[in-house]
Amino acid sequence: MSAETPVQSTGTFTRLRLRFRDWRGARPFWAGLFTLLGGIPIAYFPYATLKLGHMSLAMATTAGAGSLIIGVLLFTLGLTMWFQSATRVFAGVAAILLALVSLVISNIGGFLIGFLLALIGGALALSWAPGEPPVEAEGEHHGADAPTSGAAPDDAPQDPATGPLFPADPFEKGEGGEAGGVRAAGGHRVG
Repeated sequence: MSAETPVQSTGTFTRLRLRFRDWRGARPFWAGLFTLLGGIPIAYFPYATLKLGHMSLAMATTAGAGSLIIGVLLFTLGLTMWFQSATRVFAGVAAILLALVSLVISNIGGFLIGFLLALIGGALALSWAPGEPPVEAEGEHHGADAPTSGAAPDDAPQDPATGPLFPADPFEKGEGGEAGGVRAAGGHRVG
């Protein structure tokens, strides 16, 4: 074993967790999760029968098929946000509209649970933006980006006789106590 041999110090769980974190960071994960979870109560409650002791309470409505369609569409939009992040704006707007329609069609939007989850998921999808790629360190340059020779433009040598093109502080006190800058016609300092 040499010094250049990589060490397998991380376990399988750690590798999977890091891979999942990278996958989650590259897409609107929380938006998709909230939208997915919002579709479940909207689709489930119209077909559910609650039993309280010996009494059963059926919440089936005439719009049960509409609730099922809205729930399945929200579930599908949540998956779309995860696996097709380029369509996140469309999916976010559609999730918000379906959440609003579920208020009327599906038992007050799955007793407001599904409505709120889908609304939050749609809003998160609209507000999510892909991250910037990491910036390379200053010392690392590859290919065409590498400096060829000489100093950088900011480090260009200046002629001491001419002085700097722009003073470091434009309002620095000069020789006569007068600050730098230009006086406008009314005597006000500009610049």
